[in-house]
Amino acid sequence: MDATNKIYVKWSGKEYEIELTENDTVTDLKNAIEKQTGVRPERQKLLNLKLKGKTPDDECKIGQLKLKSGFKIMMMGSLEEDIVEANTAPVDLPEVVNDLDIEDEEVAIENQEVYLAKIEKRIKEYKINVLNEPRPDKKLLVLDIDYTLFDHRSTAQTGAELMRPYLHEFLTSAYDDYDIVIWSATGMKWIEEKMKLLGVSTNTNYKIAFYLDSWAMISVHTPKYGVMDVKPLGVIWGKFEQYNAKNTIMFDDIRRNFIMNPKNGLRIRPFRQAHLNRDKDNELLKLSKYLKDLAENCVDFSSVNHRHWEKYKPKKRRSQRQ
Repeated sequence: MDATNKIYVKWSGKEYEIELTENDTVTDLKNAIEKQTGVRPERQKLLNLKLKGKTPDDECKIGQLKLKSGFKIMMMGSLEEDIVEANTAPVDLPEVVNDLDIEDEEVAIENQEVYLAKIEKRIKEYKINVLNEPRPDKKLLVLDIDYTLFDHRSTAQTGAELMRPYLHEFLTSAYDDYDIVIWSATGMKWIEEKMKLLGVSTNTNYKIAFYLDSWAMISVHTPKYGVMDVKPLGVIWGKFEQYNAKNTIMFDDIRRNFIMNPKNGLRIRPFRQAHLNRDKDNELLKLSKYLKDLAENCVDFSSVNHRHWEKYKPKKRRSQRQ
């Protein structure tokens, strides 16, 4: 009897466990995926399934791929009903806000000792793999991935189709003044795969300092909304002395992620339905100018109300006026 391997498929925010033998083929894998997800084999794009650097054909045996048990595959693909809906959707759709009105909760949360103790624990125990060393005198830009840089739910044949417009131009511009960190509420494996998929990890015009995953987050409790997992910037500030509240800004499509640092967070408009919005989304282009204005004219990022970033008019530093 052939030994079985467990493979995990990540799709639409969920993981599915598939059992295969080494004599099963890629076709068998796709059929097994269809049984669990409903996505037809011809719609499936298995992003990190490779044989000598190339996508294996459907008759390739699983044994040839030399996959370790527990190997995780990232899949793109859509259900037939979703494709029909997308093709018949109106052009102008209202923005869907998947967020909480947490304004009243912020003051109560930010300085509570129990959460500051959790941050201290992350500082001591969470290991950061520094990809590129921090540069002297640079500000810090912390970026979410899903719906911030990438529409991770829509139909597409390639990652480029789901990438937010002007992503590489935005990162190139930001890199002049900021060290860039990616912080996603997913696992490190998926962060690395998405950065490869979008061409971020290999772009020569800018460099990412490091990635943070869900293990760097902490849970907080609010009387109104219960328990939430959030991204406290104090974890970074505790590990790198050059970064602090005065020179750090975080972009996330969900405001509650920066509830521990409300004065350093900017809620970016979510990038959804890439096929409808790819030609008209210029959020990153406008935010490039905002980041440049902050870097050149603001000595304390936490003193600016980032909710009104589109109306920001920089005040020239006193040294520049003299």
